[in-house]
Amino acid sequence: MTETMIAVIGGSGLYEIDGLKGAEWVSVDTPWGAPSDQILTGTLDGVKMAFLPRHGRGHVHSPSDVPYRANIDALKRLGATDVISVSACGSFREEMAPGHFVVVDQFIDRTFARDKSFFGSGCVAHVSVAHPTCPRLSDACEAAAKDAGITVHRGGTYLAMEGPQFSTLAESKMYRESWGADVIGMTNMPEAKLAREAELCYASVAMVTDFDSWHPDHGAVDITTIIATLQGNSTNGSDMVRRLPALLGAERDLCVHGCDRALDYAIMTAPDKRDPALLAKLDAVAGRVLG
Repeated sequence: MTETMIAVIGGSGLYEIDGLKGAEWVSVDTPWGAPSDQILTGTLDGVKMAFLPRHGRGHVHSPSDVPYRANIDALKRLGATDVISVSACGSFREEMAPGHFVVVDQFIDRTFARDKSFFGSGCVAHVSVAHPTCPRLSDACEAAAKDAGITVHRGGTYLAMEGPQFSTLAESKMYRESWGADVIGMTNMPEAKLAREAELCYASVAMVTDFDSWHPDHGAVDITTIIATLQGNSTNGSDMVRRLPALLGAERDLCVHGCDRALDYAIMTAPDKRDPALLAKLDAVAGRVLG
């Protein structure tokens, strides 16, 4: 059995966890630079929790500038076992309306200006991201959202765009009609890939704020409406998070889906050819298999 630590990475609309006991903002140094901000730690219903504001307090990091590697490494160093991404997204589906939550299970990665792996020359590794989210953790998110009275959709494809601009009308129609994406955002990639490399269970909850530009009523939605939806999502997101400790428990077994053993057969570089400098940087992420 392993002690559970639930880590929440909050995006636009979720900036803290209410009710934490022993709440403390802590600084974590990583070989990949500083994370987005200090990390709020504490316990909730007897379960260790950590909260990292993805964009930093005050929203200082753009999606392309978020230090994704440092964020995941920092959570791993703190002892996180389960990482839940909560982020604001646009929707490509009428039934996934503003104010609804989507428990994402697939991604299309269209980002191009970000470091996407902890590994590289000197220590090459290939992990599977065929199923990039953890079904066990996604089950808990779905149950917590339903218990909080939130309209939640289980399963959906998240298209990660580079940003910071939103989609053109032509792009939006292509993503929706040809590619079959369900929601669109700017931050879950490479975050999900890095979590898999770090052998962390990862779930993604998309909080819908608006329909993307494909929708005929898109032009009628003003910023006031979007902000009101964002505020409502923030309240709902907090309500969902507060229910997770009771569902996940203070201790956990090995992940039945193998998320915490993703590196078992992933490292390709022969031991005598591995770069000591890179290995030193991988101490938290891959120490289990490199040890």
